[in-house]
Amino acid sequence: MERNLELYDVTIVGGGPVGLFAAFYSGLRELKTKVIESLPELGGKVRGFFPEKIIRDIGGIPEITGEQLIQNLERQAKTFAPTIVLGQRIAYMERQKDGTFLLTSTNGEQHHTRTVILAIGHGTWEVQKLEIDGADQYEGHTLHYKVGSLEHFRGKRVLISGGGNTALDWAHQLEPIAEKVTIVHRREEFSGLESSVTNMKRSSVELLTPYVVKQLYGQGTLLEKVLIEHVGTGETVELPVDELIVSHGFHIDLGPIKDWGLDMMEGRIVVNGKMETNIPGIFAAGDIVYYPNKLTLIAGGFMEGPTAVNSVKMYLEPNAQPMAMVSTHHQAFVTN
Repeated sequence: MERNLELYDVTIVGGGPVGLFAAFYSGLRELKTKVIESLPELGGKVRGFFPEKIIRDIGGIPEITGEQLIQNLERQAKTFAPTIVLGQRIAYMERQKDGTFLLTSTNGEQHHTRTVILAIGHGTWEVQKLEIDGADQYEGHTLHYKVGSLEHFRGKRVLISGGGNTALDWAHQLEPIAEKVTIVHRREEFSGLESSVTNMKRSSVELLTPYVVKQLYGQGTLLEKVLIEHVGTGETVELPVDELIVSHGFHIDLGPIKDWGLDMMEGRIVVNGKMETNIPGIFAAGDIVYYPNKLTLIAGGFMEGPTAVNSVKMYLEPNAQPMAMVSTHHQAFVTN
């Protein structure tokens, strides 16, 4: 190990919502903190794929866009000036003789830390693309795997392929501005939240189930119509379409971290109530963790991140208080 590497109390791997809030809380606990994000900007999947999606399941915030949420979390995370490293994917971990950890990224850069919090979501992710000949000619023009700007769809005939919460949320947001919104889903039942499904069935959004997209037709990069096929009967229908949004989920890859020796269950890292993994000094929070009755919401991760930070504090300083004071009492927020 290069002996001139700066030693941090905790390195948070992952700069999404959970990692950012954990960084803020780590500052409250006066831990020397580093955040490492594999993407070129903070925010993870929320900023990358859902910047205009309305998020409603965070207590005290009736609604907020993904981009606004990340902007707020980024500002909050920087309260105590953590070191932030972007564009590095951590691949290797080596425990040193003194019990600290040496983390190495895929570009060879190394990071020295006393503890680690893994807040990597589901790891690196790639959208599950539409596997149809010729689909790539429309991608980024009239075929979309994320919604960057709602205004792009104003007055358009929009077809959404998918049946989860993301597909339903996009349909709900596009309904007032698009000429027409249609959802096709390969199952009769939708997998979104019950209230979202109920609202969609009461809306003007056309729901076609169980159908799948089979063929795209258009000129150059512009879609003109889509052929869909009934899963059961094989019946086909042509739909006039200006824009196609595909929401089929993601391919998930933990990468080399899955070889660190961490206990895994259902593709996630097993933790206890203190967010401790089976490796002393390594903790985890957010979508990557598994424990009974886990709440798979951002709000759940906002509890897990501080819990992991408190466990880090106790790991480093066994006589420390098990939890931080209420943040409003912290010296950084007290004015004379």
